[in-house]
Amino acid sequence: MKKIKDSEVRWGVLGVGNVCEVKSAPAMKIVPNSKLIAVMRRDQEKVKDYAFRHGVDKWYTDAEKLINDPDVNTIYIATPPYAHLELTKLAAAAGKPVYVEKPMARTFAECEEMIQTCQESNVPLFVAYYRRALPHFVKIKEFLEQGVLGEIRTVHINLKQVLKPAIVANLDNNWRVDPEIAGGGYFFDLASHQLDLLDFFFGAITHASGFSSNQAGAYSAEDIVVGSFAFKSGVLGTGNWCFTSSDNSEIDEVTIFGNKGMIRFETFGKGEFTMELDGKAAEKFSFDLPKHIQEPLIQSIVNDLLGRDTCPSYGISAARTNWAMDEMTKTRIA
Repeated sequence: MKKIKDSEVRWGVLGVGNVCEVKSAPAMKIVPNSKLIAVMRRDQEKVKDYAFRHGVDKWYTDAEKLINDPDVNTIYIATPPYAHLELTKLAAAAGKPVYVEKPMARTFAECEEMIQTCQESNVPLFVAYYRRALPHFVKIKEFLEQGVLGEIRTVHINLKQVLKPAIVANLDNNWRVDPEIAGGGYFFDLASHQLDLLDFFFGAITHASGFSSNQAGAYSAEDIVVGSFAFKSGVLGTGNWCFTSSDNSEIDEVTIFGNKGMIRFETFGKGEFTMELDGKAAEKFSFDLPKHIQEPLIQSIVNDLLGRDTCPSYGISAARTNWAMDEMTKTRIA
């Protein structure tokens, strides 16, 4: 895959909304050999305001104009999922590497089309599953590969959130529960992180099935999903996601069981996890997380584009998560 010819990555960002305030785009200014050159949003006043507040010299209200800016050599697509495919096609046609927000697209079919168009244009396609680069999850992967838990048997996801989860931005226009924009509801927004992380730990999910429903009727998307899945590595897993829970029943827990012990962590919590090995007391591991949570992944993308390292989150792996989500929500219970 073609790398950039320059000695630095010069970013252009499409869709500077909430995720670009702290989580992602500011890191592009502080990572070595990386610059934030231009930003785009259709609302002129909002994009001008963002550019002023974040010290970005160029702003656009037209995506194609930013993509074709000669000073920009890499595109970050930070829009909601409905626009990912179209904007990826435009960026790939311009010969510029693409970094796209998660979930990668609304459906697995759209993901496949994005991968194909980038392959045909010989440009890399990265996806913002930044938990693959966070220190506590990297440490868990290291323990798993070292066999500290022995042979991994099973993994369980348990996520219960209230109707308006505090772990996502509450916007006036809550596109996250509009299937036409997001592909589904909070399951697509949040479970995608969890399933991708398990892909990082155990490899591809090869079998997945489940049931989804809309129990509360607060919006059209699914608000509850149960699923089961199997990994190529032989690990089996289950998940239970409910987004209409009571305040006192909120939970964010993933548990990995091996024949020598277990690891438990929160996907959306602090940089910590606990490990319990046979015959030993539970041990807690804590890591500091960066202010700009995507910084470690963005650093890996910059290193990848400059030929110095490899990013852990490409379109190929991200598309597998969309496939699993599609399979688990295929059967809708009225």
